[in-house]
Amino acid sequence: MVRIADIEAGSIADELRLEIGSRVVRINGEPVRDGIDFTFLLADEQVELEAVTPSGQTVLYAFERDPGESVGIIPAPDAIRECANKCVFCFIDGNPQGARDAVWLKDDDFRLSFTYGSYVTLTNLGPKGLARLVEQRLSPLYVSVHATEPAVRERLLVNDRAGLIMDQLRELIDGGLEVHTQVVLCPEWNDGAHLHRTIEDLWALGPAVSSLSVVPVGLTRYNLNRPVRLLRPDEAAAAIAHVDEARARATPERGIGWCYAADEMYLIAQRPIPDTAYYDDGALYENGVGQIRRFVESFDQGLATVPRLDGRRVRLVTARSMAPFLRERAPRLASATGADVEVVEVVNEYFGETVTVAGLLGGRDILRALAEGREGDIILLPAEALNADGRFIDDLARAELVATLGPADVRAGYEITETLRAS
Repeated sequence: MVRIADIEAGSIADELRLEIGSRVVRINGEPVRDGIDFTFLLADEQVELEAVTPSGQTVLYAFERDPGESVGIIPAPDAIRECANKCVFCFIDGNPQGARDAVWLKDDDFRLSFTYGSYVTLTNLGPKGLARLVEQRLSPLYVSVHATEPAVRERLLVNDRAGLIMDQLRELIDGGLEVHTQVVLCPEWNDGAHLHRTIEDLWALGPAVSSLSVVPVGLTRYNLNRPVRLLRPDEAAAAIAHVDEARARATPERGIGWCYAADEMYLIAQRPIPDTAYYDDGALYENGVGQIRRFVESFDQGLATVPRLDGRRVRLVTARSMAPFLRERAPRLASATGADVEVVEVVNEYFGETVTVAGLLGGRDILRALAEGREGDIILLPAEALNADGRFIDDLARAELVATLGPADVRAGYEITETLRAS
């Protein structure tokens, strides 16, 4: 069922006097399991909606709607379907004790995969769940494959159902769905010959497997070597070679590179970041594929439009992965703005020094690196380090950080040129 969180004024739901807090249990006789069902079933023009009011009364509402017309019901968020795996590389297991409750949530929800592009393993879906994905055309989906060999995937995910992945993917593809896939690469677990096998198996499923991202495992000081270790530079380079081999085949046959190594793989291997053409349509930025190249290009394009900031100090906050790219561009930014540009590289004490991405910097670590602000400073924080509530991963509020820094002008904006234009 779906609970009504709000109703739009003047809408069909408003005219029918549906009550906020009511539970929608059936539409046109079909049970409503969640928000996906709700949206799917409301697509009909003739609707019979059964709801249970907050007082417990069952009411049947019948109405017609024009194609595309909103009914005006704003549903409450669904309860998240949690992960049933015990992955040996799970980043959640690397959280420090005392981390806020939200960062302990292990989601493995196909609805979030469809709506937000988050990756799921499919291990918590049986035959009925897979049939529902096909019936409702929930495509594209984003699937964490990690390995196609049943024994290898079962060992990685610590789940007996994990070995069904190829059968599950075939069912989705045969049903007409598109799938993006990923491998989180763990040395001596699913690399080398196992990675080659995974690439070959996924390629053989055909064009409905739209992409494969190969991402290096990320570990904190709390789960490092328990039991997975980090990739060495030579291992990252070997993985890139497997990816390049796949791309050499995919580009002439399908017109896209198809297989992509994440930015961090190139940093570990100490290789240059690929050029723009490598990333095709750039649809995998959120998976760490092409983010650095996008930043570099946006910096170059926006540099001519930044304002003059003569006499001011601009402090660019980042972590180890991005620091070299910012330092390389800092002199050009200083010349364009007339400001003193400083790159502040923050060591991640919250998770440990193995975590080098700016989006996982804690607010207290940033404060330690910045020390006291001064009047006239512009401090640019990585926007990815803040959640929708304006809090860092260590639960420090942005407002508290700003108050501690004093008179500095603190802004959240990873796109440096765009942020400075707002000055």
